[in-house]
Amino acid sequence: MAAKSTTYYLCSECGWSGSKWYGRCPECGEWGTLSEFHEPKATSGVSRASTRSRNAKNNISTITNLDSSVDAQPISEITADNGMRIHTGFSEFDRVLGGGLVPGSVTLIAGEPGIGKSTLLLETAGKIAKNCNESAKNTAEYTKNLVLYISGEESKSQVKLRASRINAISQNLLLASTTDLNTALALIEKYKPTLAIVDSAQTIVSSDVEGITGGSTQVREVASALIDVAKTCDIPILLVGHVTKDGSIAGPRTLEHLVDTVCQFEGDSQTALRMLRAVKNRFGPTDEVGCFDMSGDGIEEVPDPSGLFLSSNGDCKNEGTCVTFTLEGHRSIPIEIQALVTDSVLPAPRRAVSGVDTNRIAMLTAVLYRHGGLNLLSKDIYVSTIAGAKAKEPACDLAIVASLASAAKNKAVLPLTCAIGEISLTGQIRPASRMEPRIREAARIGYKRAIVCNMRKKISIPGIDIIEVENLKEALNALGL
Repeated sequence: MAAKSTTYYLCSECGWSGSKWYGRCPECGEWGTLSEFHEPKATSGVSRASTRSRNAKNNISTITNLDSSVDAQPISEITADNGMRIHTGFSEFDRVLGGGLVPGSVTLIAGEPGIGKSTLLLETAGKIAKNCNESAKNTAEYTKNLVLYISGEESKSQVKLRASRINAISQNLLLASTTDLNTALALIEKYKPTLAIVDSAQTIVSSDVEGITGGSTQVREVASALIDVAKTCDIPILLVGHVTKDGSIAGPRTLEHLVDTVCQFEGDSQTALRMLRAVKNRFGPTDEVGCFDMSGDGIEEVPDPSGLFLSSNGDCKNEGTCVTFTLEGHRSIPIEIQALVTDSVLPAPRRAVSGVDTNRIAMLTAVLYRHGGLNLLSKDIYVSTIAGAKAKEPACDLAIVASLASAAKNKAVLPLTCAIGEISLTGQIRPASRMEPRIREAARIGYKRAIVCNMRKKISIPGIDIIEVENLKEALNALGL
């Protein structure tokens, strides 16, 4: 009996699908992006998942002796080895993953085009492939760290050129270029590598289901098949995922639920800094962030990113600058905020910001006028951060106000002084979360004073004076303004 098919409409920009055609996508709002495709209903031979499920139901009555590997066991008798992790060669990558790759896990790396996803994974593949005993060539021990890189977007010669540029050439690194799912699965089962990389999940096509490449049906089938082979063969698999214009992963949301780990590779095209953060992680924390530096020779990890966001060592005598400390996972990162205040020649004063929320600047300007006695409402205000950093955490309020007051008064903040705290509409300085790691990082890189709110639990850190203030006026006086 032939499989019946249902007509769907798929958006090529965001992956939205529905049974009705629209001129404008209801999800992303783009015009003319919906295209028709046919998805077969779940019948015999349509998908592996349905086949397995039906076969299991038919064989329930015939199963008498189960293998010990699939039979149910008391959870107390099951052994779990936490030390069986594969190190990627990047300490920052291992930090985000929770200590390394877990055998049999599937990790999705998503990011904007050109951000460096393929470069990061190819360099990771090269490091793992080179991590073997060179004296054991032509032996079984030499193939211990075999890595399989399957590219659905580039040819093998293109991948070879990039590998040569980033010094990822190794005899243990196998390259394959295919978009067929069955071929990719056969290669993984044939070589049984230490690590398999599929670049990318949206380019692989299964012949068992209908639908366009990158559609919801194809992505689900491809992800399910790769997860099945990863669990069966105990092989970790890294998948590359495309993103839409708003930064979300393209395709169905089911893809994020199926995989074990979802990592976002972020960065500004104008800067070389790249950040890898875990959005979902079944084997580790989701609040860790890894820092990388993109260069012509590939990607380098940045274990200490403190100097990237500072224009000086903190002993700056220029007016209009102040340093605060934000949290990226468990890591405290300093951010230098710069402000410029000038007389306005326009009917409506200008507010130009970079790395800071515009609405936050408008609110802090009003608070500074009402509770700080400094009128900037008729002035042009320019606020920016260094190296593309994001100062959108409420704990950055005090540093923003300090930089504005410093620029307006042409007076520099006291040297080696940082400010951490949220400012309320009443002019009160409110506490920020996890103050101790912020102040410890400030003391580590050489700051001598930290202006903070009144803390319930007193903190004493050698090398830095912690000055507690209650309101905006006290904070400005402590900052020398």
